[in-house]
Amino acid sequence: MIITIDRFEGNFAIVELEDRRMINMPRELVPEEAIEGDILQIQISLDKTEELKKKIEKEVEGLWE
Repeated sequence: MIITIDRFEGNFAIVELEDRRMINMPRELVPEEAIEGDILQIQISLDKTEELKKKIEKEVEGLWE
């Protein structure tokens, strides 16, 4: 998903979605260096998801031993 930062208002970045809708996004989810007009890309990282899943499985496994 591609979003464009329209502006910042308080604790929110007002962003435009690909379908041209505007939404409020909590500012803490936006990179600190981002400015108005910047384009952000949100994507699923299957590699990172799998890494986290394996890490959690390993930690949980140790609880029952």
